[in-house]
Amino acid sequence: MKYSYRLEGLGCACCAEKMERAVRKIEGVESASVAFMTARMSIEAGEGDIARIEEQAAAAIKKIEAGCRMRRA
Repeated sequence: MKYSYRLEGLGCACCAEKMERAVRKIEGVESASVAFMTARMSIEAGEGDIARIEEQAAAAIKKIEAGCRMRRA
């Protein structure tokens, strides 16, 4: 399934690229993309894994840019 998120507080394109790479490395993620201009992220993953993936993705995002928060769109 494909899930969409808003990235509140996303500050730069470089950080968006780092976030995309970090989320792609999470086990169970089939694909991930971050659009800096719209501050949106999409993740493709299985339904059973999404809660764990969201938690790990939020932690990875916060580590890259402390003021950025991931919210389901």
